[in-house]
Amino acid sequence: MAVAAVLASATSCIQEIDPKNSTVTEKQVQDAPGAFDNAVDAITATLCGQFTYSGSDHDANDFGLPSFYLMRDVSGQDVVYPYQNWYTAWYTCQYLGPSYRYAQLPWTYYYGWIKNCNVVLSLAGEEPSASTRAGAGIALAMRAYFYMDLARMFATKTYAADKSSPTVPIVKETTSIDDLFNNPRATNEEMWQFILSDLDKAEQYLEGYQRKDVYVPDQSVVYGLKARAYLVMEDWANAEKYAKLAQQGYTIMTADEYTDWETGFNTPNGAWMLGMTYKSDDPNILENDADSSWGSMMCIEINPEVSGCGYAANYGQPFLIDRHLYETIPTTDCRKKCYVDFAIDDIEDEDEMLEALSAYSKHPDWILNAGKATQGYGKVGGLELKFRTAGGDVGRDNQYVGFVVAVPMMRVEEMYLIEAEAAGMQNEARGIELLTAFAKTRDASYVYGSHNEAYGNAATSAFRNEVWWQRRVEFWGEGFATFDIKRLQKGIIRSYDGTDHVEGYRWNTNEPPQWMNWCIVQTETNYNKACTNNLDPSAPTADSDPYKW
Repeated sequence: MAVAAVLASATSCIQEIDPKNSTVTEKQVQDAPGAFDNAVDAITATLCGQFTYSGSDHDANDFGLPSFYLMRDVSGQDVVYPYQNWYTAWYTCQYLGPSYRYAQLPWTYYYGWIKNCNVVLSLAGEEPSASTRAGAGIALAMRAYFYMDLARMFATKTYAADKSSPTVPIVKETTSIDDLFNNPRATNEEMWQFILSDLDKAEQYLEGYQRKDVYVPDQSVVYGLKARAYLVMEDWANAEKYAKLAQQGYTIMTADEYTDWETGFNTPNGAWMLGMTYKSDDPNILENDADSSWGSMMCIEINPEVSGCGYAANYGQPFLIDRHLYETIPTTDCRKKCYVDFAIDDIEDEDEMLEALSAYSKHPDWILNAGKATQGYGKVGGLELKFRTAGGDVGRDNQYVGFVVAVPMMRVEEMYLIEAEAAGMQNEARGIELLTAFAKTRDASYVYGSHNEAYGNAATSAFRNEVWWQRRVEFWGEGFATFDIKRLQKGIIRSYDGTDHVEGYRWNTNEPPQWMNWCIVQTETNYNKACTNNLDPSAPTADSDPYKW
């Protein structure tokens, strides 16, 4: 990583120490049996399940890449965080400046993962052999993935808006220690060209590679990453080309698969292109009652009388869907079934409430319990059941089984929506046709033009607003919200009549909020003299006047 630091407490100033978690050194690799293969495995094996940042089970948001999904998504409008705890900083714009530990989190994680990639690439050399070619391809693909996230989190302006806008420093396998102390932030143009260069090589090295599961990238994932990159760059022809290539061999989830009570978003299926998985022996599962995990935050079907664990299920700290977004989803759209109807809170008889909740779970009493326990909210409306507990009845009684879930990193549905947007930006009629075909897989009654609200950037076309709505609903909770808001130059709307957002944080903006431009940790800028920083974000001082839809 660039200049490494690990921090002490949630609101303290940073303290520099040498990180030791989830990264490997060249010497460790060279001394180990099966050295190269072990190094390749380390790239994806550390994406989740480890206390990589703190090394301590006391930090319940220290569980890897899925935790960054939540940090990014609560920064916007579509994911509501009713009780302020582990994700308060990103929902309320607090402690996000460079002197706080939350600025260190992405630096420790992402540059640690990048270091693992660089070790593999250093071992493989400039011209990988037949035995190291696929491993080098995996390292290049994942390094591109990590830098793509960093660029979108830290750039204040998008590639399309300003190619000279700074992102983050690039650290390659050839970067020396001395270089780290004078390593400026790459511009958008430099970063995205670097990403594409990695992906070009990865595409070449992974040709013919047959992976054993979706937990490592193959050539199709490289196509998907190229589609993402060209979407950001607004190179519409290439975005469409690679999105189409990436779709080959995958199938869009059916409505039944999307809403499955047993396997919904916890088990890879024919739509998953890339994923990660928690393992039963992961520290995030074994320690702290498995409460420092994605499952604890997102899976609300955990028996309160047998297990009694889980931040979402039993501690009163679930994540909700934004009420307005929910209300824009037609009842004919299968995705609406993933969220509890707000109207159920108007039912006065508890037995009738339980009957209504039985449409969402085998255990409606647990859902009612989770709602009542929700601190500062006390309702069931908006509770999500998109991400289901794993392991069936056993998992619902035992969080050490139930929280051992897989989490998607790329699904083929994203490729269909990239293809539609890219096609539509070249020929709107063709884009509408593709978008409509996709939307009908979720809602057979879909009619184009019903989801194109123009708040935020009014210059965005009705067509792109319609695509954005599909992305917001399709990928709720999967970490896309901040990226799309910044890419489309949208504002956020939290204040409106009937909102379920928390009082005091009901903010409306006409452009991407400042807090979506993450600050670089102070330790980096202290030691890397060429590295500039983003502005320390400040929260609005009062709730906004209610927005009129």
